[in-house]
Amino acid sequence: MFSIRKIGVLGRTYRHLNRYRQILAVFFRYGFGDLVDLLKIDQYIEIGLQMISRKRRERLERLTRAERIRMALEELGPTYIKLGQVLSTRADLIPVDLLEELAKLQDDVPPFGFEDVRRIVAHELGAPPEEIFAHFDPEPLASASIGQVHRARLTEGDEAAVKILRPGIHRLIEIDLEIMLHLATLMERHIEELSFHRPVKIVEEFARTLEREIDFTIEAGSMERLALLGLGDPTVYIPKVFREYTTTRILTTEFLEGIKISDFERLEAAGFERREIVRRGAAILFRQVFEFGYFHGDPHPGNIFVLPGHVIGLVDFGIVGLVDRQTREDFVDLVDAVVHRREGRTAQILLKITIWDDKPDMRQFEKDVADFMSRHLYRPLKDIHMGRLLTHLLELAHRSRLRIPPDIFLMMKTLTSVEGVALMVDPEFDIFAAAIPFVQRVKMERFHPRRLTENVYRLGSDMMTFVQQFPMELLEITRQIRQQKFSLPLELKGLDNMLETHDQISNRVSFAIIIAGLIIGSSIIVISGIPPLFFGISLIGIIVFVTAAVMGLWLLVAILKKGRL
Repeated sequence: MFSIRKIGVLGRTYRHLNRYRQILAVFFRYGFGDLVDLLKIDQYIEIGLQMISRKRRERLERLTRAERIRMALEELGPTYIKLGQVLSTRADLIPVDLLEELAKLQDDVPPFGFEDVRRIVAHELGAPPEEIFAHFDPEPLASASIGQVHRARLTEGDEAAVKILRPGIHRLIEIDLEIMLHLATLMERHIEELSFHRPVKIVEEFARTLEREIDFTIEAGSMERLALLGLGDPTVYIPKVFREYTTTRILTTEFLEGIKISDFERLEAAGFERREIVRRGAAILFRQVFEFGYFHGDPHPGNIFVLPGHVIGLVDFGIVGLVDRQTREDFVDLVDAVVHRREGRTAQILLKITIWDDKPDMRQFEKDVADFMSRHLYRPLKDIHMGRLLTHLLELAHRSRLRIPPDIFLMMKTLTSVEGVALMVDPEFDIFAAAIPFVQRVKMERFHPRRLTENVYRLGSDMMTFVQQFPMELLEITRQIRQQKFSLPLELKGLDNMLETHDQISNRVSFAIIIAGLIIGSSIIVISGIPPLFFGISLIGIIVFVTAAVMGLWLLVAILKKGRL
């Protein structure tokens, strides 16, 4: 496994110059050549940008900036595709148009050879696949950037799906992360508007995300946890994990003999009722989100199967969401306020669930919320679409400089995905009507006697802790004051620009005084006729005067470069 702590910012990056050049050349090819200038990379690396044809650049100019970013990430391979997919869940970091484009990222890549499969299985399980399994299909069912899936049969007779990590992926990811970290460091140093988002921190979080994703035992644990939470629900089926055939690089699960939810012809031929499929599928995801707070984070059509008896089977648990009870209740309050068209209450809850540095002007914010609601909500609920609602909600938050936390956004995105799949299967599906029972259950749970007892007990416990600790902490503060160790750190914001301007003024005034002194000194030397003389003029005086003139021109050029005298 790799670790972000082992990744150097500069020292190790330049061992991978070819990959670095390739990455920068791709960015330039897709119209981001200004990045090289902004980050001042050209002083380090010769990129060979002249190889990019003008025709291709003209074709790309017709595309939007978001489309070009998505295409560049796809061309750069697994690490950058995964970065884009992670960023597509970060509404707190990137604009709405880019969010939507990154959600389209595809990581279908050619499969790796069966010899690599045999070598990995032998290394991880102790023997080649033909000795471990009763049958192992050498042709993969699916191939992606992180791994590929083969069908197999266990010696016990169970049909299995075996996911195998792509060979060399650790090394490739480590190299790309080194380069990402270097680029992020340069962004923080040279691009002020991006430094606000702390790119280095994003790369560090992304590294931890990738560490989890390429460890298949974590995905196995997610499957087992969701299966346990849904135990007793006959409408959902999560494949069993075969732990004895599972390692960090191999995940072996039960093979689902089902029909993809998007295969309408087979569904109809098998006698399945579309409306019942949608009702059950939506109820399963709503229960995971609102009741468990632990849910399948990528419910697209390829991950949902229909089994006999209208049972819904879920696969691919590489992305799972986790939200605590308070967050779920806040989100339910938001949905309730929006549906009942309470502008003031909606604005208050939005401020509560989002992250912000400066509180927006409440009068303008409530006006924006009212405008948002008037655009969407004064119509029957069945005509309101969650996808459009979420898009405009993100635009509202972005305008007000509010950042939606990743866990809440993933929950919203999951509900939007559920709506999209459901409408594809049943165009009459109403997501709000389907969600009402689960929303009401969350609201009523607050008043359950057990919950009220827990709240009273927690409040009493917190009060007791406060009463016990406050006198001791007050005495500690008094002791530090008496020993002159107590200090109050004050941070005055907004002074950096003023201090920088003050330094510039001081430097220019000092420079001007020195120039004036040199001119006056040279004049005195010339008048005094101090030898050596050049055509009757003091040579020292001429040299001092020329020096003053050069410095004066230098100061003038520096001032003109700033655009003002």
